Amino acid sequence: MGLKVKRHTLGIALFALTIVTGGFVGKDGKKEIKATIAAKKGIQRDLVLLNNQNGILPFKNLASKTIASINADSDISGEFRNMLANYAPLKNFNLAALAKSDLKPFSTLILKVSASSLYKPEVVNFIREYQATKELIIAGFGEVTALQQLDEFNTPIVWNPVQSAVASEYSAQVIFGGESAVGKLAFSVSPKYKEGEGFATEKTRLKYTSPEELGINSSKFNKIDDIMREAIASHATPGAVVMVVKDGNVIFNKAYGSHTYGSDETTKTADVFDLASVTKVASTTMAAMKLYDEHKLSLNAGIGNYLDDLKGTNKYDIPVRDVLLHQAGFINLDFFSYVRPQDHSSDSSAMFPVKLADNYYLRRGYYQDVMLPKMVRTPLPTRGQYVYSDISMYMMKEIIEHQAGTSLDKYVASKFYGPLGMKTAGYNPLQRIQKTQIVPTERDTYFRKTLLQGYVHDSGASLANGVSGHAGLFASANDLAILNQMLLNGGTYGGEEYFKPETVNLFTSRQSNVSRRGLGFDKGTGLGYPSRYASSQTYGHTGYTGTCVWVDPKQKLIYIFLSNRVYPSASDKLNSMRIRPRIQDVVYEAIAESRRSLASASED
Repeated sequence: MGLKVKRHTLGIALFALTIVTGGFVGKDGKKEIKATIAAKKGIQRDLVLLNNQNGILPFKNLASKTIASINADSDISGEFRNMLANYAPLKNFNLAALAKSDLKPFSTLILKVSASSLYKPEVVNFIREYQATKELIIAGFGEVTALQQLDEFNTPIVWNPVQSAVASEYSAQVIFGGESAVGKLAFSVSPKYKEGEGFATEKTRLKYTSPEELGINSSKFNKIDDIMREAIASHATPGAVVMVVKDGNVIFNKAYGSHTYGSDETTKTADVFDLASVTKVASTTMAAMKLYDEHKLSLNAGIGNYLDDLKGTNKYDIPVRDVLLHQAGFINLDFFSYVRPQDHSSDSSAMFPVKLADNYYLRRGYYQDVMLPKMVRTPLPTRGQYVYSDISMYMMKEIIEHQAGTSLDKYVASKFYGPLGMKTAGYNPLQRIQKTQIVPTERDTYFRKTLLQGYVHDSGASLANGVSGHAGLFASANDLAILNQMLLNGGTYGGEEYFKPETVNLFTSRQSNVSRRGLGFDKGTGLGYPSRYASSQTYGHTGYTGTCVWVDPKQKLIYIFLSNRVYPSASDKLNSMRIRPRIQDVVYEAIAESRRSLASASED
């Protein structure tokens, strides 16, 4: 099967053309890239942010906002909206077709206007009406003198004198803090908007841009296309999304292949994947870190102090630290082998309310009645040794829910995913995401006997109603980039603190004398794992479904690979062909070559 690549909009229009489609950047392309970078510098200089005395921009507290984007013009609206969508969930409207009732659910409105549209009474009346009742932001483009029409308003204005796709994307990033505002009005426009006016802001979130802005030759990433072509042709995976973030900048975000072999449903960068064991670090460990930060969880306390069911058992005195390090001695259990015919039904009912897949419903209380007691009664044959066991994260889920006073899925959604602006991350995705956006995982022939799409692949997690500490989380690459950039920042993102820096350092550094592990996190060895070039500071995790997230603080680098390599059934080709580490190697090599080029240029 041939390689399929889905085009999409990234930081700049040219980047979308040259990188996302995998095309080689020739001489003309290089000239265009240089021209685009120069244009962005001009836009940064000339863009002005006005009426921001209350510090509304860049946005903070995204969990408290429901955002609508309203377009008063038809030109370059797609680029603007697509860029906004990288930062938070929002709904798009056109002003001409807008009904008043449409905006009732929204707290925050972003109105995109051109200079000419400000001379239309309906646009000014809209601003006049909603400035009083909503948090309103105006994103304007074109002749600066049109600001005269906005003298009576105090709502923040992001004004860009350039009307282009690049300018549109830049303004969208300023609103959320992906780009900074530094410009001042070059001349007085009105009694209110005078020469020298303009508020400065700092970059607080991910920026979407080209590798060239960081001095990296985008053509060096063409090797990733070659590796993915090989992977798909060999049936190592039907498709994948690869994302690279360097110094807080998304410089590569590309979708490959299809949802399934031979499918017309091409993979998209916004697609949602079953993360499998990446759940351990993107959900459970995040929650443990937060509770530790709030002094609600002690790493040295025995887990029996948090779970009454463990009193009088061999697990009572196991320190939380050992559970996170996989040194508690837990064995692995094959939970689906314990399921009896009377435990499930093909129809839902009050007795069988837990949906594990289409036409498969589990009886009420199965997790509490069967699974948890089996975990409590297991022997501990390897105490103090490193033995990777999912039971560790089952236990951490129980501890977290006891200390947080709510379920794990609700806790991480309220503490991280919502406030960070993550649009897709969460458990049981069919409850909130269109099925077509979720990549099928496996054609299950041994347990649920159906195609798993939107239902967690891991059988144990499915028996726990899809919410577990070791598996069950679904997300897009962009969401994982946001979450891990927060960690790379030392616990802050978007102007808000999620963790103390010392907490991030503690959990992500090596904490074991018998393994390479951090607390919850897998670690790089500095000797070839997970990449030939990854430093020993690297932390992250892999997932059975064909996923991985790796963060290298030394390089300020995030590498994300999402795939459904277990479709239609489990295959080891992704691992045996070393697809994930080979792509990661290419990323390091491109960065290293850019440094050598810069060093050579400085010597010349």
